[in-house]
Amino acid sequence: MYGGVLASRLAKTPCIFITNQNHFNGLNGTTNPVWRLLNFLIRRYLKLADHILIPDYPAPDTVSEYNIRIPPGEEERYTLTGPFYSFDPARYQYASETVFASFGGEPYKLPMYLMLKGIADQHKNLIFDVFYTGEHLPDSSDNFFSHGYVPNLYEHLARAKIAIVHGGLTTLHEVLLFEKPVLIIMDPNHPEQQNNAKKIVDIGAGMAISGRDVNKDVLEKKIEETMQITPKPFREIHARINGRKNAAEIILRFCRNRQS
Repeated sequence: MYGGVLASRLAKTPCIFITNQNHFNGLNGTTNPVWRLLNFLIRRYLKLADHILIPDYPAPDTVSEYNIRIPPGEEERYTLTGPFYSFDPARYQYASETVFASFGGEPYKLPMYLMLKGIADQHKNLIFDVFYTGEHLPDSSDNFFSHGYVPNLYEHLARAKIAIVHGGLTTLHEVLLFEKPVLIIMDPNHPEQQNNAKKIVDIGAGMAISGRDVNKDVLEKKIEETMQITPKPFREIHARINGRKNAAEIILRFCRNRQS
């Protein structure tokens, strides 16, 4: 993705760079020599871009806050536009009925889905709506519904009591917009997701656990704790921000400047 910046400079074409991470660090700012070198190179490289768009909400609601560093004096080159997708909450029927679970289809995550099936077998009062695009997902039962790909995922999310997801930015935006308490199962060795998860915990919208540390007892306990959370209303925040419009205005401004 960085090659386009250099190509635009060589072609003398205005360059707008879109990212939700320009800084690598672990939880609470922990770092290592590799990340320090990478951060230095990214800072130098992004100086070649004319403008940087961050498809996230402005402070204090920036989910990617701990993955972004805006260098002093360069504030005018960065814009938190808001997410680019449109969302019409009136399209969906809302309920608080299920434990929605979709945290990736990688094969190494299958044991965690099997843990959910074991929890469902012991808690017949809970309905699990589970989505996994890999193979060997447990068969559906009276309170555990297995799905592969579905075209109407938002309809399922709208009926959830809580959502169990990974820590990707778009996924977390979606859960916030549906105003569901969220339990984040973070991918090991994925600092971006870990930092996004920390922000979610900090704003009181959910809980997080490392995929490396999870077992059935811990997962069961975290589900119970997440059900006690009431996240703050977020649709009003999204309604005030039009990410597509904000991004388009900046892009078109640079297009006009080049033509003039």
